[in-house]
Amino acid sequence: MSTSNDVPKTPEPQHSHESARLSRRALLASAGALGFGVPLGCLPIANALTAVGVGSLRDALDKIPICTTAAATELQGPPRAIKLAWNATAICTSAAPIAKERGFFARHNLDVEFVNFGGSTEQLLEAIATGKADAGIGMALRWLKPLEQGFDVRITAGIHGGCMRLLGSKAAGIDSLESLKGKTVAISDQASPTKNFFAILLLKKGIDPESIQWRQYPANLLALAVEKGEAQALADADPLTYLWLKEGKLNELATNLSGEYANRTCCVLAIRGSLVRDEKPVATALTRAVLEASDHVGHDPADAAAVFSAYGGKGSVEDLTAMLNSQTHKHHPVGVDLKQQIALYADELKLVNVFKPSTNASKFAERVYADVLS
Repeated sequence: MSTSNDVPKTPEPQHSHESARLSRRALLASAGALGFGVPLGCLPIANALTAVGVGSLRDALDKIPICTTAAATELQGPPRAIKLAWNATAICTSAAPIAKERGFFARHNLDVEFVNFGGSTEQLLEAIATGKADAGIGMALRWLKPLEQGFDVRITAGIHGGCMRLLGSKAAGIDSLESLKGKTVAISDQASPTKNFFAILLLKKGIDPESIQWRQYPANLLALAVEKGEAQALADADPLTYLWLKEGKLNELATNLSGEYANRTCCVLAIRGSLVRDEKPVATALTRAVLEASDHVGHDPADAAAVFSAYGGKGSVEDLTAMLNSQTHKHHPVGVDLKQQIALYADELKLVNVFKPSTNASKFAERVYADVLS
């Protein structure tokens, strides 16, 4: 699949050297219009933009580091201990080990202990809300429903887009979303983010997700269920879906970067509410470290794959690199951009009866998002 966000190169103008540079305001406006989510008021970005010549806007922005604000927020004293919950089997959370192994946590004076969480989402969010963990990285569509129910956890950043795939059986002739009507899709659980996302996508394509039987199996047996004919398609996340697709028996019908979702975030960083309120500089440092690590993943996926593999990630380094290349780790929304995406998800989850019809999407996004970077 293609996840390219390449921007056509701007032709070199036939004018003076001065006109061969975009103004700071013009570049910022262009970046915002193209959906790069450049926060306003970020001095390193503004200063860097004034020195960038005309050329590929993507190349120019790729050279700009994650912004910091004028106010110093570096943590003083000994490194601050933090417990970060993550899923060590999910390649899309590779920003976490990168931040640890490549020094991004240390750069922000953080001593991070990983909690590899395999329990339910509600248990994970409860652990964060009650201080058993300080923060976590996970899928937005896994976390938003529990957050609607009031967990004291705040989302501070989007980490990337991509990693979920809907795959159809070639043997059963499943080669399009339309061919799923009346068929069975294997999923890992009835509240999975993949079920929620693809139910939304099907509905937007005019296909009633209730016309499909969503049957639950253990995650590592989804492909076997399709092979045995108990299901005609499966929906799950990398690395499993990428590796099954590579075997050649399945068609990729859609991903969570399909169509209008090309720039939608998938995984988010969430921090317990009391830490955001009482120790904002700590929340700021953690958010910046994770965003910088995510940027590293986007620019050097091979290095990220090697680091993740050492943590027990499933798949070869080459396969893991390809998975990361299919995701959008250079795109990590914050601020207004992220709140808009959260609100969109909330409205979409109402369409498939996951969110309450009475939930105000905009107010929900305001409540669950915390701006710790300004």
